[in-house]
Amino acid sequence: MFDKILIANRGEIALRVIRTCRKLGVGTVAVYSDVDFRSPHVREADEAVYLGPAPASQSYLVKEKIIEATLSRNCQAIHPGYGFLSENAEFARLATNAGIVFIGPPAEAIATLGDKMASKALALRVGVPVVPGHHEPLSDLEEARSVAEQIGYPLLLKPAAGGGGRGMRIVNDAEELPTALVACQDETRKSFADDRIFIERFVARPRHIEIQIIADQHGNVLFLGERECSVQRRYQKVIEECPSVSLDDGLRQEMGQIACTLSREAGYTNAGTVEFILDEDRRFYFLEMNTRLQVEHTVTEWVTGVDLVELQLRVANGESLPLKQKDVRLQGWAIEARICAEDPSRDFFPTTGMITRYALPKGRNIRVDDGVAAGSVITIHYDSLLAKVIAYGENREQARESLIQALNGYHIAGITTNIDFANSIVAHPAFVEGDLSTLFIEEYFEDGIPKEPPLREHLHYMVLAVTTIYHFRQSLVRDSLKPMATQVGGKPVARAYYDYVIQVSDGVFHARVEGTGDPQKWRMRVDGTEYEVVTPPFEFYRRRLKLKINGRYHMFRARYQEHHIQAAYCGIVRTFEIYAPREWELAAHMPPLKKKAEENVLRCPMPGLVVAVNVEEGSYVRRGQELVRIESMKMESAVAAPREGLVGKVSASPGKTVETGDPLLEFAEPSCGG
Repeated sequence: MFDKILIANRGEIALRVIRTCRKLGVGTVAVYSDVDFRSPHVREADEAVYLGPAPASQSYLVKEKIIEATLSRNCQAIHPGYGFLSENAEFARLATNAGIVFIGPPAEAIATLGDKMASKALALRVGVPVVPGHHEPLSDLEEARSVAEQIGYPLLLKPAAGGGGRGMRIVNDAEELPTALVACQDETRKSFADDRIFIERFVARPRHIEIQIIADQHGNVLFLGERECSVQRRYQKVIEECPSVSLDDGLRQEMGQIACTLSREAGYTNAGTVEFILDEDRRFYFLEMNTRLQVEHTVTEWVTGVDLVELQLRVANGESLPLKQKDVRLQGWAIEARICAEDPSRDFFPTTGMITRYALPKGRNIRVDDGVAAGSVITIHYDSLLAKVIAYGENREQARESLIQALNGYHIAGITTNIDFANSIVAHPAFVEGDLSTLFIEEYFEDGIPKEPPLREHLHYMVLAVTTIYHFRQSLVRDSLKPMATQVGGKPVARAYYDYVIQVSDGVFHARVEGTGDPQKWRMRVDGTEYEVVTPPFEFYRRRLKLKINGRYHMFRARYQEHHIQAAYCGIVRTFEIYAPREWELAAHMPPLKKKAEENVLRCPMPGLVVAVNVEEGSYVRRGQELVRIESMKMESAVAAPREGLVGKVSASPGKTVETGDPLLEFAEPSCGG
C-alpha cells in the first residue's frame, strides 16, 4: 500500500478520502486556496500545501501546482476526488509521466469515456443502446437547425465534455434553439474549456439509473449494483438510493453486464459509473460514463458493505480485486440527500455566508459525509455541496423514515440550505410510491414547495411542538415571578389546563395542555384530537426539539422569530403565532398592515460574478426577458425582468462581483404597488 498520497480536492470528498487513508495507515496531504486555509479537510490531513487564490482556475485547477505539491511532499499517488481535475485526461497523463500514480483510470480511458461523443461511438460499436441523436459536434446554428428538424422537438443540447448538468438545455421548439445553443456553448466553455455541443432526442419522464463498476489492472471487472438518481434539479442530483425500485434481478444483471463490457472495451481500471436512462417502457439507453468516484457512492457502500475508496487505492497499487461478481450481495436499502448552499424558493440560487450554528443528526443507521463546520465560510468560488446525509434500513421504507428523522434534526444556521426541500421530497407521497423520474421536482413542486398541501397529522405534530416550546417558556416566566407574588388572600390555585390558539398559513388550531402529575408527560389536544406527549427530558438544544408523541419519537427544528415561532418538520416550514384565548379575541381588533409598494430596482438574487448584461439604458423590456446573467458556484443563472417597462440606470457590468440584494438596474418609472 502507498505510504502517502495527495488529495487534489477539497470539502467533503477530501475528508472522505482521508478517513479511509487513516484506516489503512496511509499518510495524506491536503491542498487549499486562500479561502480554504481553515477548512476541515486542511485540519484533518497530515500535511497541507497552499495552492493560490480562491478562484479554482488559479488554485485547484492548476495542474502544474498539484504535480509540484505531490512531488515536493514525496507522495506516491494522487486521489482526484470528483470535480476539478478528476476527469481531466491531461492531468492524469502529467501525473503518470512524473512517476506519480493517478488513482483513477488511464488517461486514454478518461479521454474516450469522458468525451460524450467518443463514448457514444464506443457504445454503438459494442452494441450498447444509445438515445437517438446526432453524436457529432455541431459546427454552427444552421447545422443545429437542420439536425433538430431531423430529430424533432423537444430535444436536448449537451456538451461533449464535463458533466453535472452544466451546459445542458432542453429545447422545446425552433424559436428557443439559437439562444439555448449560445448559452450551452458559453457555459461549457467556461466550465470545461471546450464548447463542443451535440444534440439528442429528449426522452420524456425518464429514470436516471447508474451502474457502479470497479476494475483492476488484471482484467477483472465487476459491477456493484445500481443507484436510482432520478430526483434532480437543473440536472443536478438531489436524492439518490440503492437499489432502485424500477429494476428486477434480470434487468439489473443485463445493465450490469453491459456496463462491464463497455468498461473492458475502453481498457478501464479503477472505480467508474456507467449512467443510463430508463424510459417508461423499461427500455434503457446509455447516457455517459463518469470516470471517477461519484458523489453518491455512499449508498452503494452501505448496501454492498464495500469501501469504494479503499478499493480505489488497492487497484491503483496494482492489487487484484478481493471479490468476484458472485460475492456481490445487495443487502438492505440506502437513501442519500445532498445538502447544498442554495435557496429552493428562489429557483435554487446559490447562497453564501458563514455557518454560525452547526448540529449533525445522529443515529445508528445514519451517516453524514460533510466538509463544513461552525465558522465555515461558503463562497461563490466552488460547488454548493456542503454535505450528504445517508440513511440505511432493512427495506426502503425504513431507510426513508430514518432519513426524514435525520433531516428533521440537521441544523445549519447562517446560510440558506436545501435541507427542508430535500426532506419534503423524501416525505412526498409520490416518492413513497417510487413514482420517480427526472421531472419529479417539476411535476410535484413549485418554487421549492410541494404543490399538494401537507398532511393534517404533520401540522398537528408541529402545533404540539411549538405549543410545548411556548408553554414551557411561559411556565418559566410564571415560576420566576412567584417570589414576588403577594400572599394576601392565600395561595393561588394551580390550573388544571392551559388553552392556546395557534395561527399559521394553513389555518387556525386550538390546543390544550394538561398535566399528568409526571413533569415529563403531558396530555395535549389539537382541535379535539388527544395526544400523549413525552419530553424525555425537555430538550430544546441547538434549536432542536425531540418529542415522543403517542409512543413514537419525532425531531423538530424550531426558533423564535420575533414574537412568533418558526418550526420545520418533514420538509414543512411554517411560522406559528401563538395566543392565549383572550389575546386571540383582542387580535381581531388590530388594524391590518399596509401593503408595501414595490420598488423600481432590480436587485441581484444571489452572490456571484456578472458575465453578461443584455440591456442598456432606454431599452424596453418585457416580463420574463433575460436581462443579466450571473455566474456562481460554477453555474450560470439568468436574472429575468420582473415586469414590463423602460430601463433606466444600469448598474451591472460584465466582470463585476455582486452580492445578494445589490442593484443591477433601475426601471425608468416605479411599478404600481398596492
